[in-house]
Amino acid sequence: MQGILTYTLRRLLWAPLILLAVTFIAFSITRYGPGDPISVISGQFRDPEAFERVRAEKGLDKPVVQQYGIYLKNVFLEGDLGESISIYRGVPVWEIIWPRLLVSVQMGLIALIIAFALGIPVGIYAALRQGTWVDPFSISTFLLFQSIPALVAVPFLVLIFALKLDWLPVGGWDGPTVELAGQKIALGILSKSIVIPALALSLPAVAGIARLTRATTLAVLGEDYVRAARAKGLSEFTVVSRHVARNALLPLVTVIGLSLVTLLEGAFFTETILGIPGIGRLAFQAVTSRDYDVILALVLMLGVAFILANILIDIAYTFIDPRIRYERREAT
Repeated sequence: MQGILTYTLRRLLWAPLILLAVTFIAFSITRYGPGDPISVISGQFRDPEAFERVRAEKGLDKPVVQQYGIYLKNVFLEGDLGESISIYRGVPVWEIIWPRLLVSVQMGLIALIIAFALGIPVGIYAALRQGTWVDPFSISTFLLFQSIPALVAVPFLVLIFALKLDWLPVGGWDGPTVELAGQKIALGILSKSIVIPALALSLPAVAGIARLTRATTLAVLGEDYVRAARAKGLSEFTVVSRHVARNALLPLVTVIGLSLVTLLEGAFFTETILGIPGIGRLAFQAVTSRDYDVILALVLMLGVAFILANILIDIAYTFIDPRIRYERREAT
C-alpha cells in the first residue's frame, strides 16, 4: 500500500506541470490565432482607439505570460472560467458547458456499454474459433462498421430508421427533464432520441475492442494454467470464464479508463448532424466562432480528466493483478 501511495503522489506532482503545459499552449493559440477576443466581440465595428482602450481594460495589452497568469488566478482561485464572447455572448462559460456535458455523458455512456457488451464476447468467441471461418468473419463484420465515417453512417441511419421505417426521431434530444445545479437536463437515455447517436458511436468502436480482446485471449489460451485447468476436467465454460476471461481482460482496463474520459468529449459530427446539444457540438461551434474562453475551458476540463484517468488506471492495475507493484526496488 505504501508503494501505491508513493507512486500516486509522484504522479500527482507531475500532473500540474503537464496541465500547465497543455493549457499554456492552448492559451497562446487563442492569443496569437486569427482575431483576438476584442475583434471577435466587436463584430463589424472598427475603431482602433476603442480597441486599444478595451484591450487595456481587460488586460489584453499585457504580455501573454502575464495574461496567462491572470487567467489561472481567475480559474483556480475564483472559479471563473470566463464568459462566452460569440456563441452566447456574456453568459458564464460553466453555465454553457454544464448542461451540454450531461447530454454527452448520457449519449457516450450508452454507446460505451453497447461497444464493450458486443466487443468482448465477439473477441473471445473469435479467439476460441481460431483457424475457422468464424474468426475472420466475426471481426471483419465489425471492421466494416469501423470503416464507415460518421458523416456517412449518421445520415444512413436517419434515412432507414427515421424516414423509411418511421421508428425513431430524425434528430434532436428530448426526454423527461430533471433539474441539476439550476439547469434543466433532458434524460435522453429514456427516449428514442438516444438510439441513432448510440448506434453511430458504438458500432465503429466494437472492432477495436474485439481485436484487442481476441489478441489477449489467444495469449492466455497458451498459458500452462489454462492447460492444467482443462486437464483437470473442468468444463469449457468454466475454463473460459474463470481462467481465460479474467486474465485476458486485464489490458482492457486501460481502454475502459480512457473510454470513460471520451464521454466528456462528445461527438463532433454526430451531435452536429443530429442537432444534439452536447459538448462535441459546442466545441465545434466554439472553434468556428472563435469563442476563446469556451475553448480554453474545454481544453482544461479534458486535460484534467485524462491526467486523472491515467493515474486511476495505473492504481486499478494493482488491485486487479496482485503481481503488479509500484514499489521502488533497492539495488543489491
